Amino acid sequence: MAKKIDNYIDEVLSNIRNDREITRELLDDAIKWLSKDESRHKEIGIVMSKYVETLQRSNEQLVKIAS
Repeated sequence: MAKKIDNYIDEVLSNIRNDREITRELLDDAIKWLSKDESRHKEIGIVMSKYVETLQRSNEQLVKIAS
């Protein structure tokens, strides 16, 4: 049973890391696009906040797993 739980934890951590990597890349792209013209913030500001929320949720997941 303990081995099964360890496998699930490993899978969850891998998924969290992958999600964080993808989200970080998307956020980096959005920042680059925004840096060309600050008026673009109206178009992409909400999307960027969702990316940050995703990173915050993954932090919370890591904390839960650690405890």
